[in-house]
Formats: sequence, C-alpha cells, structure tokens
Amino acid sequence: MSQKPPSTHVRALLTWLAIFPLVTLGSFALEPLSAGWPLPLRTLVLTAAVVPLAVYLVVPNLLRAHGSILSRRAGLVPAVAVIPPAELAD
Repeated sequence: MSQKPPSTHVRALLTWLAIFPLVTLGSFALEPLSAGWPLPLRTLVLTAAVVPLAVYLVVPNLLRAHGSILSRRAGLVPAVAVIPPAELAD
C-alpha cells in the first residue's frame, strides 16, 4: 500500500526547513566574497546555489525522512482483534 503525498502545509514546512538553513549558511559563506556587490547580484548568486541544493538534495531527503517517520508510526499502532459475531455467542 502506497502512502498518500504529504499535505501542502507539510510540504511548505519541510521546504522552509530546507531553505532557511541553506540561505543562512549561504549568506555567511558569501559575505566575505560579496561585500561590495549590489544586492541583486548577491541574491542571484545565493539563490543559484540554494535552489538546486534544496530541490535536488535537501527537500527530497526531508520528504523521505517524513515518510519514514509516518511509516514507523503506522507500524507502532496496535492491531485490533476482530472477533466474528459467531464466536461472541459462545
């Protein structure tokens, strides 16, 4: 049985969890090199690195981890015993 894809809200949160650290770390890494650059050029370089990293590496791994967590949770749900009505009469 395949899982349904995560909701839009979950995907948005996971995307934000990928983008925020990448932008923060990228800004720190780019700062010494781009101190005198105009803001649009700094933004262009930063997003040229962050977007592919997020789309091809970080977000897919976060989605996979999210699915794995949900699968493990589903496996931990105790099974409910169903007793056929004929056995209840005994």
